[in-house]
Amino acid sequence: MTTVPQLAQTLQTLFTTTADAAARATGFVQRRSKLTGAAFVQALVFGWLANPHASLAALAQAAAVAGVAISPQGLDQRCGEAAAAFLEAVLAAAVQAVVAAEPVAIPLLQRFTAVVLLDCSSIVLPDALGLWWPGCGGSSATHTSAALKLGVRFDLCRGALGGPLLYAGRTHESTTPIQSAPLPAGALRLADLGFFDLAVLAAIAAQDGYWLSRLHFTTAVYDAQGRRWDVLDLLAAQGAVAQADLPIALGAQQRLLARLLAVRVPQEVADQRRRRLRATARDRGRTPSAARLAWCDWTLLVTNVPPDMLAVREALVLARARWQIELLFKLWKSHGHIDESRSGKPWRVLCEVYAKLLAMVVQHWLLLTGCWAYPDRSLVKAAQTVRHHAMHLASALACPVALGTAITVIHCCLAAGCRLNRRKKKPNTYQLLLDPTLGGLA
Repeated sequence: MTTVPQLAQTLQTLFTTTADAAARATGFVQRRSKLTGAAFVQALVFGWLANPHASLAALAQAAAVAGVAISPQGLDQRCGEAAAAFLEAVLAAAVQAVVAAEPVAIPLLQRFTAVVLLDCSSIVLPDALGLWWPGCGGSSATHTSAALKLGVRFDLCRGALGGPLLYAGRTHESTTPIQSAPLPAGALRLADLGFFDLAVLAAIAAQDGYWLSRLHFTTAVYDAQGRRWDVLDLLAAQGAVAQADLPIALGAQQRLLARLLAVRVPQEVADQRRRRLRATARDRGRTPSAARLAWCDWTLLVTNVPPDMLAVREALVLARARWQIELLFKLWKSHGHIDESRSGKPWRVLCEVYAKLLAMVVQHWLLLTGCWAYPDRSLVKAAQTVRHHAMHLASALACPVALGTAITVIHCCLAAGCRLNRRKKKPNTYQLLLDPTLGGLA
């Protein structure tokens, strides 16, 4: 568990010593200047943490808090290629820091040494940056000649953040380093189908790890006797069941031992899935097959967690919990506005992306040490609290004692009013994790 003094030391080192060293190494600072690397990064990160829509004038005021008098125009002029390289280096240093909380008191999660969520999210950049961060192309309407892909690993137990790691926008999730990064023994991995790879899942199992995933439509499925089945035929052979838990093997070559967890969904859920599937296929100029449409009647999961460790209902709740990483990205984009800029200048935009990502890392560290212990925490409310105190935090960076006091004040505020309201009809994820019987089997 990261303590307040440890977090204060991490923040102070990152935004002073590390920042100044990175400024010199990247050429952002080449001679003595009133605008040091530390002052520049503090102004941008804490200025945008306090207000993601902050103007240059507001950022100049944040620089004043860091002890440097600079005009808005002067600050704008410094947001060039060297500044972007400098901020990227500080971000890389930040993601190497290990900040974690005590495991949250949810028994279902505590069965595993970690519950690691994997996902990626993209940020579209100005086309002029395509040489540095090539996108996937696309039409002129979508402007994806340049894009940044963020790779993140997120532990639901301790809240530890792996990333954001930066990749070119055209990079596929399955080829990013987070796909094959090792897990601690006894950890559970949750990822969407973009990361589905039987070789990777086999490697996790060989290292005493666990995985839970939706079943990929094209994966070969074999029963316990080695006979290959179409999944829906296999379920039909069980009789008129609404739920199944079957031992299977996955892959024509790998024959990876697993459990097939199948739950028939209500008709309205199946119809909604088919509408989404048809709409997605239509956007891509395709027509979904009858077999693919028939899959919409079922929720199909595969896992190597043994039955005595994870029941079907519990597996469904954990699969739903994977959306917590989507909500993290939503928090960063909808509230941190990491993908928005007031400027049209390419390097200024890139500087803003890096600085706002740094702000989100700092925000996450404060949430971990301040309210992660509460299962009913609201990260949206907590982020609002952090924003209110951002400049107080920035003003305390020069003094470890004052910084520790500022962090403690934020923690007190987080503890006082950043909780989710309990819901009866549609329980929150934390309610389902605490009591999987609250939710249906859809």
